[in-house]
Amino acid sequence: MEIIKKTYSMKSSIMKKSIQRWVSIPFLKLAIPVFFCIFFSIASIAQNKPDTTSYIQTVDIKTGKIDTVLVAKGDFEAPNWHPDNYLVVNFRGKIYKLDLATKQLTEINTGSINQIMDDHGLSPDGKWIAITSFDGGNPSKQIYKFSVYTVPSTGGEPKKITSQDLSFWHGWSPDGKTLAYCGGSFSNLDVYTIPVEGGEAKRLTDAVGLDDGPDYSPDGKYIYFHSYRSGRMQIWRMHTDGSQQERITFDENANWFPHPSPNNKWIAYIAYTTDEKQNHPFGKNVKLRLMNLKTKAVKDITPVFYGGAGTINTPSWSPDSKKAAFISYSVN
Repeated sequence: MEIIKKTYSMKSSIMKKSIQRWVSIPFLKLAIPVFFCIFFSIASIAQNKPDTTSYIQTVDIKTGKIDTVLVAKGDFEAPNWHPDNYLVVNFRGKIYKLDLATKQLTEINTGSINQIMDDHGLSPDGKWIAITSFDGGNPSKQIYKFSVYTVPSTGGEPKKITSQDLSFWHGWSPDGKTLAYCGGSFSNLDVYTIPVEGGEAKRLTDAVGLDDGPDYSPDGKYIYFHSYRSGRMQIWRMHTDGSQQERITFDENANWFPHPSPNNKWIAYIAYTTDEKQNHPFGKNVKLRLMNLKTKAVKDITPVFYGGAGTINTPSWSPDSKKAAFISYSVN
């Protein structure tokens, strides 16, 4: 069957999570707009062109120096930084190891799962990767389903963790025992947690509008996330049981995907310079920003660049908290 490329910034009144994925079911591209009123953005068409170029980069948070690790054709996404000095990235439904010393890309075996999104990330000990994938074996009558799995970082057959129709991984607790994800039903998507071995999920948010991108602080005290409950996408945090939810950014940007540094001194996040409502599309003017968690002072750590979905969806800090990895793009 023909492979249909992933779609960006698909939004409707009943589904407010932007979906980035590969799907190998030809009728799905037509079925989604019919059944869920979802439309494809012009930006998604741009990235799906064969002349998209990805710039896999790192930025020094102190000096602002940007180093380009690899320039590659196609739409690579969501770098995670492994303690053994390599990045994990996804590309065309699979995940790869990018060695920072040799610049070599090696596919990580994910068994029967080969439609992986850009919502993936390493466990605190580096031994596991949580992945989000289109669930082709879905026995329900839903047209599509996305599930969270775990797989050894060295490769292997994934284990399915979530059972909801929509589950998009974003965070791993510091003790390695719990996963945080955006999920729920088509009518509302919120932040949930679930034991890493599977079991009963716990809903932590229930505000009107999208709550998404949960990531744990290294001390296990907070979960940071982004929320549209104020009418503009901003960064929030809460205790890991869902209590004391508080907003921590108050600016004119549309702020997404907060990631605490391993030393718990900073959060890095992506800011759209235009109000994208509840979308995080590809092909927009964005920048990376840094918040000092003690003073709440915020500064830019990159100039504005061409990016968005795929740039920094998941945790990407270096183990020493000195750099963050991200991806910028160009389309000719």
